[in-house]
Amino acid sequence: MIPFLARRLLTGLATLLLASVVVFAVLEILPGDPALLMLGMNASPEALATLREQLGLNDPVMVRYVSWILGLLTGDFGRSFTYSSPVIDLIAERAVVSLPLAVISLLLSTAIAIPVGIFAAARRGKAADTLSMGAAQVGVAVPNFWFALILVYIFAVWLQLVPAGGFPGWKAGLWPGLKALILPSVALALPQAAILARVTRSAMLEVLGEDYIRTARAKGMPRRHVLWRHALRNAMIPVLTILGLQFAFLLAGTIIIENVFYLPGLGRLVFQAITQRDLIVVEGVVMLLVASVIFVNIVVDICYALVDPRLRSNA
Repeated sequence: MIPFLARRLLTGLATLLLASVVVFAVLEILPGDPALLMLGMNASPEALATLREQLGLNDPVMVRYVSWILGLLTGDFGRSFTYSSPVIDLIAERAVVSLPLAVISLLLSTAIAIPVGIFAAARRGKAADTLSMGAAQVGVAVPNFWFALILVYIFAVWLQLVPAGGFPGWKAGLWPGLKALILPSVALALPQAAILARVTRSAMLEVLGEDYIRTARAKGMPRRHVLWRHALRNAMIPVLTILGLQFAFLLAGTIIIENVFYLPGLGRLVFQAITQRDLIVVEGVVMLLVASVIFVNIVVDICYALVDPRLRSNA
């Protein structure tokens, strides 16, 4: 198990290093002067010179890249020009919204999708299977911001059970904070649950045709035990793959939902930084999201090995 983990960690570090080169290079090849892009066309020469010095734009490219990497390793993501505060503080402030939102959405998506996928696979070709997969197809086709608008109208405007937007902060209490994340979590979870349910059904159908499943049924094992104890575990590899991809999407792809619900998360921070041309913030947040995706992929690989021990020696 230790060699398996070591290989995965080394692969993750190499991927992160390559990603840092790509992110840095993309900002380097952008046309125009970054200082002029951030300050605007009407900026004075003195202000431009000061910002170039602050950003280190007068140094050679390799010096700037090494300095940036060393800063990331020590937690120095630079200082935001727009907010006049360290980027790491902005990220920490927004992550306490985006991370719980992504976790709640993933848990909700999993709690819906896996039972639905197993239910549909166990009733293949029947009306329940058709209805379940038809609903899943609708969930895949409808964008999450449309779900968000419908949820706001029903539960916030009509029934007035939850707030339509905004976030009171965790200092206001656990329940007010969770209450503000209910609708965004559901809006994010429903399309992802539809995708995961279809994948779970397909994986279960492949496993249910195996000989050991027929043997278990022939021995009189209850159908529920066959589905949940034997079939599901052997169908988990593709399900875990989708779960890893979904968590990465939920963490990095919440820009639309956070703007619909006015949540002060990482997605909204990136959106505001792009519109305000705060490239330092964009650079820092993108690298953090890349690192999060790589970390999730490593966790998924470890889960592969736990589910199927044969992968430890073959990986």
